[in-house]
Amino acid sequence: MRFLGIDYGTRRIGLATGDELGVATPIPALVEAEPAARRRALAALVKTRRIDELVLGLPLNMDGSEGPKAREAQALAEELRAEFGLPVHLVDERLTSHLVESGMNQKQLREIRAKGIIDSRAAAVILQDYLDQRFPPGLAAGPES
Repeated sequence: MRFLGIDYGTRRIGLATGDELGVATPIPALVEAEPAARRRALAALVKTRRIDELVLGLPLNMDGSEGPKAREAQALAEELRAEFGLPVHLVDERLTSHLVESGMNQKQLREIRAKGIIDSRAAAVILQDYLDQRFPPGLAAGPES
């Protein structure tokens, strides 16, 4: 199975891939200026990488409640299900960008953010959370050595 983690934003779409081995890897973010161009690029990526399932970040409020951004993500999940005919899993993304940024050089942060590196690393955190739940570490299939 091939999974695509998505950290969806109004300017950039962070992306990560993973599979049943349980490791999420960031890939280049979609940073096209026009939202329609980003969506076309996303569709092309889903097709060329033969993605089986999508994992979308759900931006809950810090208290766990759903605000306007969470409702937007849920609507997007429905759009993606309809467009691609694939399962879309929503995963709590609270503090993912903060977690990623905390380990970065603050001087280079603006440039890194503009390139979508933070977004794709956040997508990897989102996807890794999902993969860890779906394929718990230490429970990989196969005979023990």
